[in-house]
Amino acid sequence: MLIGLIRHGLTDWNAEGRIQGQSDIPLNDEGRRQAEMLGDRLLQETYRWDYCITSSLSRAAETGKIIAAKLGIPLLEPDERIRERAYGQVEGMTAAQREEKWGKDWNLLPLGQESDEQLQVRALAFMEEIAALYPDKNILVISHGGFLAQLYIALYKDKYSERLGNLSLTILEKKEKEWNPLLYNCTRHILQQQH
Repeated sequence: MLIGLIRHGLTDWNAEGRIQGQSDIPLNDEGRRQAEMLGDRLLQETYRWDYCITSSLSRAAETGKIIAAKLGIPLLEPDERIRERAYGQVEGMTAAQREEKWGKDWNLLPLGQESDEQLQVRALAFMEEIAALYPDKNILVISHGGFLAQLYIALYKDKYSERLGNLSLTILEKKEKEWNPLLYNCTRHILQQQH
């Protein structure tokens, strides 16, 4: 079984450096173009994908819709567990605004944000269930940067810490109890278009 983990395409808030969390911010035109590019890349690769599942937030759902249509695969019901971290009072703010209001360690304050532990618990529960439901299928999962970062920490501790790019692709292969990374945070499809 393979799982392809994808961060949704660019939004205006991404471009402005604002924390989105569970605020439902749509893709912008660049984000839609990125989803098309990844769809084209996946069509050319040897991996075959059976299903696509997204978070229920529109930026992930639209990214998934574009990719699933390109590949001609079914889009499963959205899953609440793969939504972005809830950031509470911090949603909609830029780094400068957060630091001005609460200081550099804003993330340590109780501002209504979901904890790393809470995020990791729901991420691992999702992975276990998807593996149990589709043990012999290859599934594309469209989620969010903060969520995926915590999933990788839950699976691999500190092995992977680089920031996840919009429309980055990570491929994990299920081997008994382990998820073996075959590809991590790859944005080749976007970089090729920029040259």
